[in-house]
Amino acid sequence: MNGLFDERLVGWPLLALASFLAGAVNAVAGGGTILTFPVLGAILPADPARLVTANATSTIGLWPASVVAAWAYRGNREGLPSWARWLVVPSGIGAVIGTLLVLRLPPEWFDTLVPWLILLAAVLFSLQPRVARWVQSGNVTAEPMPAAPVPFARLALACGLQLLVGIYGGYFGAGIGILMLAVLSVLGLGDIHRLNAVKNSLATVVNGVATAVFAAGSFAGSHNVSWPHVGVMAVAGMAGSLGAAHLARRLPPTVMRKIVAIIGFALAGYYFWRQWLA
Repeated sequence: MNGLFDERLVGWPLLALASFLAGAVNAVAGGGTILTFPVLGAILPADPARLVTANATSTIGLWPASVVAAWAYRGNREGLPSWARWLVVPSGIGAVIGTLLVLRLPPEWFDTLVPWLILLAAVLFSLQPRVARWVQSGNVTAEPMPAAPVPFARLALACGLQLLVGIYGGYFGAGIGILMLAVLSVLGLGDIHRLNAVKNSLATVVNGVATAVFAAGSFAGSHNVSWPHVGVMAVAGMAGSLGAAHLARRLPPTVMRKIVAIIGFALAGYYFWRQWLA
């Protein structure tokens, strides 16, 4: 038996289901890590650094789903102003910083922060509908944005906020989609579908950088990554991401958001309870 569940009977199917739902959730809004991370934390072998391994494995396993989501939304990126590409830079730098924090800080620190990070992700996820309504209530449209330059102060603020989002994404990642929607909305890039397209592209950068750092560290022997679990997550996550991306404009994600938020709060309570027992 590995972790809390018998992996042969429960662990693999549960991880596949969680990864499928996580890929779907990430394509539509973001926050799928709160589904896969706890499952990995439960089924991986007991080890002081188990949660760090779960975080690295979850990040790598869900990255292919981010690529699929970015590709599926490629049509919504047409007409974006050239300055929007600058947001890639703070995304990548922040991801490197956040990932290095996971690998350099003592595992006990990450274990202590996990309940708070899951709680923060659940709160952010539950607030996503308000963020979407706020975005749609502004003077944004689905038409391509004009080529007029954005005020430097606004772009600098957006890059600074995106740097913080990248750091958080590299360190844990759950809820970065909601954070990015809030950051992108101040730039007036378009309607919620266009913002989702940009968000998915930037999430691919953040998760891609974190994946590269985690993978390099694993091959160098500085920490562990469960590659068999990565394979299961990649296949299931891509399937969920592709399906959700095509259905996003027809099926409102309200029900899925509520389910994920409830799961997130329940999991945060579970990890707080575990800490209290310890």
